[in-house]
Amino acid sequence: MRQFVWGVLTTESALAALFFLRFWRLSGDRLFVYFALAFAAMTINWIGLSVMDPAFDSGHYMYVFRLLAFVLIIAGIVDKNRRSQRG
Repeated sequence: MRQFVWGVLTTESALAALFFLRFWRLSGDRLFVYFALAFAAMTINWIGLSVMDPAFDSGHYMYVFRLLAFVLIIAGIVDKNRRSQRG
């Protein structure tokens, strides 16, 4: 059951990344690129967790991709706010 749920989460993260790339192409707003990259990092995270053996003790390294995703979201929001304050 766990593999199925991780597969669904992988698919949904990849779809969200594709949607944000589409929104970026339509609007040209960099915030959508940050969100697309964040969801791509989440996709890598879910793929890694589903492929990794649960007995393998270094599974916590896969969460670096999740951390990267959240840092990208925060960086995108900060970038958007700084650009809107300038002009």
